[in-house]
Amino acid sequence: MLMNMTIGFAVMTTCLMLQTALLIAAFRYYVHHTDLLDSPSVLTSLYVINAVMAVLVAGNLGQIAVWGLLFVWLGEFHSFSEAFYHSAVNFATLGYGDIVMSPAHRLLGPLEAINGVLMFGVSTATLMAALQDATKRMINQRRSRK
Repeated sequence: MLMNMTIGFAVMTTCLMLQTALLIAAFRYYVHHTDLLDSPSVLTSLYVINAVMAVLVAGNLGQIAVWGLLFVWLGEFHSFSEAFYHSAVNFATLGYGDIVMSPAHRLLGPLEAINGVLMFGVSTATLMAALQDATKRMINQRRSRK
């Protein structure tokens, strides 16, 4: 059990670093495209928000892949595609139970679910902050044009 906890926390730390790197990328993209947000058009704001969302989703998919690679490395799955699917179910806290790991490593499933909940929360908060800022900018532009 202690070994699984150690491995799980190490992977969670790796995922946090990946999430942080992609958050920085999303923020940079957002800041570099504020000229589009200063338009009164909803479409230009949606373009920027969708790009931010795509970066955040890529981060979550990357973390799912990291966990999937761990499961293959531990010998839990023979194919990466099966490990990735199982990892996605854990990360998203779906818990289908159609594919299960051996008792030796099954504690990693709940650890990945905890990681997923936290990282989806970070992604949601980031996306919401960008959406709120874009909405304020759009409203201010429309008011200033009157």
